[in-house]
Amino acid sequence: MAFPEVGEISPDFETLTDEGVSTKLSDYRGKTVVLYFYPKADTPGCTKQACAIRDNYGEYQKRDVVVLGASFDTPEEQAAFKQKYNLPFTLLADADHRIAELYGVWGEHTLQRQNGDMVTYTGLRRSTLILNSEGEVLSARFGVDPANDAAEILEILDNLA
Repeated sequence: MAFPEVGEISPDFETLTDEGVSTKLSDYRGKTVVLYFYPKADTPGCTKQACAIRDNYGEYQKRDVVVLGASFDTPEEQAAFKQKYNLPFTLLADADHRIAELYGVWGEHTLQRQNGDMVTYTGLRRSTLILNSEGEVLSARFGVDPANDAAEILEILDNLA
């Protein structure tokens, strides 16, 4: 499937959380949701991104936003990542990359390196969506920068308000 576009209803899915509890995206209807995809727990970029969201989590709470992070890790790996960095939000296990495929963030991707070289790879493309209380996509950013994503999410939320 293609990456969801602004105005579309986000696809529903069911998976396990970092606590091993089954959850569906539709369980969060009624709330604004930040759903972000990252390649692998406890790697440098993913840790930078998650910790920046953690460090700004009070701002997300002020805006009554639910944060869900999804990667190819198992519930146990997600739990260890969450505990190690004291992450206050829910992490979703997508070990079979079924959700990433559903959202179009898994597959062959081409990116341009800082030196201008083009690189093609198969894997997950770090991406972030903001969904309204009905599951409609308000913002869809494909290939986000882990260092800036947390601040950019807050800026987008403020501009949407």
